[in-house]
Amino acid sequence: MSGPSGAGKTTIVKMALPEIEGIEFSVSYTTRPKRENEVEGVDYFFVDEKTFRELIKKGEFLEWAEVHGHLYGTSKKFVEERLEKGKNLLLDVDVKGALNIKKIYKDGIFIFVAPPSFKELKERLLKRHTESKDDFEKRIEDAKFELSQISKFDYLIVNREINTAVKELVSIIIAEQLKVSRLSEFIGKYNFVKG
Repeated sequence: MSGPSGAGKTTIVKMALPEIEGIEFSVSYTTRPKRENEVEGVDYFFVDEKTFRELIKKGEFLEWAEVHGHLYGTSKKFVEERLEKGKNLLLDVDVKGALNIKKIYKDGIFIFVAPPSFKELKERLLKRHTESKDDFEKRIEDAKFELSQISKFDYLIVNREINTAVKELVSIIIAEQLKVSRLSEFIGKYNFVKG
């Protein structure tokens, strides 16, 4: 799941996960300072830049990027261990990270969350009061590129109203979990013709 900062990805994910069985959230690493309402190991693994760079050298990340002046990365080990156990994972990553992951996991499902308008995106970022003026300007510039990448994703959720956006994410995930191509192991155990 991806989209510009301020589109509402994190809120949608937090509200949707309790509604869906069989999916786990992949917690990313970041060098960004922890915000007041965030929990270590739940929202992110918060590390300093030196630690993050050591993890890069060790090849620990599936993908990593510098976003808005901070480093973010998805743990390769975390993802691979869950996938080997047959778990479905939901990743909340930036657009470049999502496009890199798409090259590795061809059968992944890629969902883009967009604001209803660019004006609305700016207003949401201003209301958060979490960015300096420079960070705000950087996020706005990055959003222009990120929004230009929508066509590379499988699904688009336009976050006009949070409860509707949550229902849309839940619907996408449930529909994907019920695809026959994903249920081949289950289908192989049963003979539906004989009953």
